[in-house]
Amino acid sequence: MTGSARPLDEDLTLGLLAGGRATRLGGLDKAWLERAGEAQVLRLRRRFQDGVAATLVSANQGLDRFEDAGLTVVADRVAGDVGPLAGLDALAAACDTRWLFTLPVDLLDVPADLPSRLHAAAGEGPGAHAVDDDGPQPLVALWRVDALRAAARDALAAGDHAIHRLQARMGMAAVRLDGVRLGNLNTFDDLAAAGVTPRP
Repeated sequence: MTGSARPLDEDLTLGLLAGGRATRLGGLDKAWLERAGEAQVLRLRRRFQDGVAATLVSANQGLDRFEDAGLTVVADRVAGDVGPLAGLDALAAACDTRWLFTLPVDLLDVPADLPSRLHAAAGEGPGAHAVDDDGPQPLVALWRVDALRAAARDALAAGDHAIHRLQARMGMAAVRLDGVRLGNLNTFDDLAAAGVTPRP
């Protein structure tokens, strides 16, 4: 089985999904919202950088800002209102490792051992996604890259952009995170609760 003998941290890419429109936040770029003086995209990179071979950011605006921060950014390859499936497709196409660990850039609390927990559940299958106390979190997932590339291509061709249906077709495992709420920054109330001060 190709790649199965390599340690996970040598065969894993962190993929941060930062391509959303943040309409409920007036278009604020969630990647650069700061908590305790640190931008979300940099906080998540720092949290996992010692356990991954590479980090990619899926984004479609402000690309120079990511590059200035030393981040490798990939833009959507497909046009239209496709949602996060376009970001997954772009990340999978750019990924050079066997596994891709994806996180939305607005998450608040991600366990450091989550990649290994998802990997244990995935085995040699197509991957696994998290289920926290708020329910399924389809974008918090570990994907076997070859399987994601094929599944994303087929979903885009069929016009079916729902991530949970994509994962069901792929047969991905679900990993229950008891007592965990990953949280996110979707509204101004979320920002206030997390201690984030919006900036232009």
